[in-house]
Amino acid sequence: MESIFHERQEGSLCAQHCLNNLLQGEYFSPVELSSIAQQLDEEERMRMAEGGVSSEEYRTFLQQPSVNMDDSGFFSIQVISNALKVWGLELILFNSPEYQRLGIDPINEKSFICNYKEHWFTVRKLGKQWFNLNSLLMGPELISDTYLALFLAQLQQEGYSIFVVKGDLPDCEADQLLQMIRVQQMQRPKLIGEETAQARDQRLPRSDVDQAIEINHPFDGTGMLDEDEENFQRALALSRQEIDMEDEEADLRRAIQLSMQGSRRSEFSESLLQNAPQLPHTSQTDSLSSEELRRRRQAYFEKQQQQLQQQDQTRNVCDKPSVTDAVSGGDMSEEDMLQAAMNMSLESVKNHLDTEEEK
Repeated sequence: MESIFHERQEGSLCAQHCLNNLLQGEYFSPVELSSIAQQLDEEERMRMAEGGVSSEEYRTFLQQPSVNMDDSGFFSIQVISNALKVWGLELILFNSPEYQRLGIDPINEKSFICNYKEHWFTVRKLGKQWFNLNSLLMGPELISDTYLALFLAQLQQEGYSIFVVKGDLPDCEADQLLQMIRVQQMQRPKLIGEETAQARDQRLPRSDVDQAIEINHPFDGTGMLDEDEENFQRALALSRQEIDMEDEEADLRRAIQLSMQGSRRSEFSESLLQNAPQLPHTSQTDSLSSEELRRRRQAYFEKQQQQLQQQDQTRNVCDKPSVTDAVSGGDMSEEDMLQAAMNMSLESVKNHLDTEEEK
């Protein structure tokens, strides 16, 4: 849509932008429109003077400011209408009874001029497509044929006055090009104020949640996030923070549990060492041969090993692993820890006996 002429808003010169966007070129300047307004003021003064220059109405008229323009750059509908007469164009009120009786479908017209209070803008057909050429937009806005009637009805509902432009508009490059091709618009152009607001928001510091939202849903230029999507992303970021906190608490509880298990295991080993049967080192021990001592020790450990195996078999039959245990990755139960501690204590006793035998 680069070929479409579109003037953006400057000051209050919306009437100038409206005319130039309609005619698709820099046809009018503020000086030229001011000249038309002054001419209209002079014509009105002459009509008032016909009633007498000394009349109260004439003196009151001279004291009043111009109704056709002001210092801000505003121009009246009379100025716009007279400017279009130069090109053989005429304005007809869209919602007037005379026009409504014609029953013309808006899609069959060529252009409209819309006014609300002191703002003017053009809606024009270029080629086979309609465009909103409002100077408050950053660029032309494509309007589908099916949406045109709804768009005009919405403007009327909001208080706009709409005028149909009758006559042949001057030729322009955009109209010729769009007669051959159709354009598509992926994103509606922003208002000029929206650009300023977004630039200001980008300078403001962002929270961690906002940054998380941007990471999970980066802005790619295809459109702003709607409210539901933004709320969802914010909730997702908060939930992830809560999950991270829960994971940290779970890790802390697991570390405390392992520490307590290690402490109980150490205490249990010391208890077994203290209560384990000590082979006497008296003269009775001296009287036993080394071979006899080795056989007694071997028999003792074989007996202990058989008892442990029987306990394991009984526990395996009675206590089948649950799905939760399987998923948890093999955490040691209390009986497993006791069994491991007993094996460690028996190994310690065996090493102690071996050491004594060597002595």
